[in-house]
Amino acid sequence: MSAPSKWPLPKAGIRFITPRFMIDQLASNELARDCYPTAMGYYPAADGHEMRRQRHDDNLLIYCVAGQGEARAGDWMGTISGGQAILLPQGLEHEYRARPGQPWTVYWVHFQGRASAALLQHLGYREDAPRITLGISAPLTAAFDSLMEVRHTGYSTRAFIHAASQLRQLLTQVAVDLDRETGRNAQGLDLEQIQAFMREHLDQSLRLEALARQAKLSKYHFLSRYKALTGYTPIKHFVNMKIERACRLLDATDLSVTDVAATLGYDDPMYFSRQFKKIIGHSPRRYRSSIRIEPGA
Repeated sequence: MSAPSKWPLPKAGIRFITPRFMIDQLASNELARDCYPTAMGYYPAADGHEMRRQRHDDNLLIYCVAGQGEARAGDWMGTISGGQAILLPQGLEHEYRARPGQPWTVYWVHFQGRASAALLQHLGYREDAPRITLGISAPLTAAFDSLMEVRHTGYSTRAFIHAASQLRQLLTQVAVDLDRETGRNAQGLDLEQIQAFMREHLDQSLRLEALARQAKLSKYHFLSRYKALTGYTPIKHFVNMKIERACRLLDATDLSVTDVAATLGYDDPMYFSRQFKKIIGHSPRRYRSSIRIEPGA
């Protein structure tokens, strides 16, 4: 395991290292071995904080919520500001420090596990661009705070297995925040605004041209940028939103399938049913019957 920095910990700071015997247990546990924390912490206004490693046994995520830091990872060098994070995979030589006069406040976690490389890939890690922009994310800081509660459990094995699950959720939350921030800052495309427009018009049939006009982009550029950010074409994503709403209506109301279809802008209930089955795998009626279980079950 890579040792954390020996920066003098202030009263409000947190630094917790998973003991060796627990790391050995997590590495062999089927529920935890894919991804587990080896150290974690919170450094507020970390004046004088710095670290240099030639050998790095862990993967490391540092999330800056205020101030600034400076980092080098392999051949990359740059500044880390509030709302940004840096990903440092196992084996990568690196160094970082809080910026003098404007020291960063950071959450951080060292982790190992068989799925570590896949998780870093999921976060879009690139050797030439280890810095990612997430914005100031309340869910992410809450995930860090929750993860660090494991330090109060007396080295409980069950608690550490739970912490391994929390860590995986934390890392996937990073991916969600990254997508949101990328969409917000995409040149010429406000993804949140477009998706809010879609949700407001689930009772209608929107065409690609109408969405492109809303985005103030040509149809071609809107289509390519939207798909690059979400993995879906805009119309496919809009249909998915409709089916999500349909599931809610089938679950929470007594509307007929025909009325649900009409509520979502489908004039032809048979076409709606085919779309629903294509996405969900069951017809609307079968879906409804499968969730209407006896009270108390």
